[in-house]
Amino acid sequence: MRRAAIAVAVLAVGALHPDGAAQQRYRATGQEVLPAYEGWERNPDGSFNLVFGTMNRNWEETFHIPIGPDNYIEPGGPDRGQPTWFLPRRNRFMFRIAVPADFGDREIVWTLNSPNGKTYRAYATLKPDYFIDDFVVQRNSGLRTRDVVNPNTPPVLEVEGERTRTARVGEAVTLTAFASDDGVPEQRPLRPLDPSRSGNNTVPVTATGLRMSWFVYRGPGHDVTFDPPQTKVWEDTRPNSNSPWGYGFETPPAPPDGKWVARATFGRPGTFILRSLAHDGGLSAHEDITFVVE
Repeated sequence: MRRAAIAVAVLAVGALHPDGAAQQRYRATGQEVLPAYEGWERNPDGSFNLVFGTMNRNWEETFHIPIGPDNYIEPGGPDRGQPTWFLPRRNRFMFRIAVPADFGDREIVWTLNSPNGKTYRAYATLKPDYFIDDFVVQRNSGLRTRDVVNPNTPPVLEVEGERTRTARVGEAVTLTAFASDDGVPEQRPLRPLDPSRSGNNTVPVTATGLRMSWFVYRGPGHDVTFDPPQTKVWEDTRPNSNSPWGYGFETPPAPPDGKWVARATFGRPGTFILRSLAHDGGLSAHEDITFVVE
């Protein structure tokens, strides 16, 4: 428990880059995007996962940074599964890099050249203070300590169909996912219990209950339209923002048969990765579908 508390503090500080004054962090546009090292997990076989996320300081501006000289991970890169499309604000626990049991004191470095010309790096190591487990993940996802329940199992998610597909610009494709959860934590809306926290927290409060959303993880642009509109997956703490971290949000009821259906329409050609994310407010599961759009 002590290690978990230390890790929470580390993540909270890591989200606030030293050169980010408060007045800069809450601008709509014009700010930079940073890679974030969330910490390391221990696997049953003795290996480890190095876990990464992002911090886009803008509230409205998104970025496309292709894999290459402006978005690379070394050693073993440049592509280690990182996103190329960067949503606003904080996006935690986005991808994992597995390393062997004898990884020792080595490190993996993710470098991002922000569109404003600044370069930022996240250094992933196995230093003890960066240990994370389900308790840490749930707290940093937004659960209050009293709401964290162990064991809590992540949602079960299965996407129907092939993992690589083709599509045409302007023609809708159907996305079908089956998601279920163990009911932990208990579903709870996000009421304005403490409005002073909205918009000012590195670890915000979240609504709970199973939710499922699609979003663009990689792609040449964000002009992908989802029908119905998807619940936000980034920490938009503004009230009534269709975000589980925004006051007033109530998690919609899950479909009775656990079958979540949406349609996606692409506005330009290119290769896109759409990610499905099932989240219970504490833990999550995801699956990716690659679309080659002509």
